[in-house]
Amino acid sequence: MHVVIAGGSGFVGQVLQEKLLSEESRVTILTRNPENIRQTDRLRAVEWLKENSHPEKEMGNVDAIVNLAGESINGLRWTKQKKERILQSRMEATGEIIKLIDKLERKPQVLINASAVGYYGMSDTEVFTEKSPSDANDFLADTVQKWERKASEASRYGVRTVFARFGIILGREGALPLMALPYKVGIGGTIGTGRQWVSWIHVDDAAKMIKFAIDTHAIEGPLNVTAPTPVMMKEFGKVLGSVLRKPHWLPVPETALKVILGEMSSMIIRGQRVLPEKAKVHHYEYLFPELESALKDIFLKTKITSS
Repeated sequence: MHVVIAGGSGFVGQVLQEKLLSEESRVTILTRNPENIRQTDRLRAVEWLKENSHPEKEMGNVDAIVNLAGESINGLRWTKQKKERILQSRMEATGEIIKLIDKLERKPQVLINASAVGYYGMSDTEVFTEKSPSDANDFLADTVQKWERKASEASRYGVRTVFARFGIILGREGALPLMALPYKVGIGGTIGTGRQWVSWIHVDDAAKMIKFAIDTHAIEGPLNVTAPTPVMMKEFGKVLGSVLRKPHWLPVPETALKVILGEMSSMIIRGQRVLPEKAKVHHYEYLFPELESALKDIFLKTKITSS
């Protein structure tokens, strides 16, 4: 199998790359800087998103495309410029993927396009599955809806298209190190009301579920890439503190987060309870279905200890 990954050197992309190579697949990374990729017989890097770059000329037969490219939503504040980069980077990369599909003589069988549970909007009470509509109009929901509409253009070419709606991805990068930092210095505690839901996924499961979606031809449209056991923020903090052997005692008020993070604070003080119904229907087997086992694996592997 030949899989093309845009954003293959990012957090999830690196784990997916390793998984595919371990299963004897061929991988091509689309990147602005191919010289930064250590290439092998089964791992290639092809330049894209630069003037005069023509990645389709170096593709050959492609079985699947995975689009993980886009500006990180993490950062201290969502300034106007940051929000523009978040949206435009996703629209540009996805638009280029559609152009690439158009130019390929042999079309890929499937496009797995990154998305996010932010599609559904925020709620402390509702339960969201892939069948849930969205009437949210906040920044994240609006970004995801535009992103998915652009990716859906791949279906015009007969390409099965999957919108991988990621929850909070737990691993050695991303949000978890920042969430763990207060606990490591002994001041961890409930954030906001603690009643907001956290829909999470271990990064290894995120990569595995992408491969599962490539292989499972019946999966199409939205796919919630989340664990089957979302938890409230107060429970998340208690488990994190327990794993790190640190106290969970100092609450962080919503007002403080709003002052520090501005609009970005909505990601932390609000949430959504998202269930992976399609994964369940198609019998996906999780590596880490429970939060405690996921956190123990991550902190053991990355040697993040309570000392």
